[in-house]
Amino acid sequence: MLKQIEGSHAIAEAVSLCRPEVICAYPITPQTHIVERLSELARTGAIGNCQYINVESEFAALSVAIGASATGARAYTATSSQGLLFMTEAVYNAAGLGLPIVMTIGNRAI
Repeated sequence: MLKQIEGSHAIAEAVSLCRPEVICAYPITPQTHIVERLSELARTGAIGNCQYINVESEFAALSVAIGASATGARAYTATSSQGLLFMTEAVYNAAGLGLPIVMTIGNRAI
């Protein structure tokens, strides 16, 4: 049976299917609904063994994801186009270390 859901909830459901162990995020529109839904799923145990970490900045979100991924955990974060600019330095660090990190980028104009 098909059901209609909000696009950001569809993204959250897709993220939950990959069973992340660490979700770290700093709410910034337009990705706020994604991480709000993920925090609900993590809190209720719908994602499984998952820790949701609400951090103080976009840079911190990716830094936590880098640390989690470096220890072998499945890591996920989300940001917007402006937030991606704030975490630019950490993006290059993650790529240079070859760490697998899943990220959703909700687009706004830069």
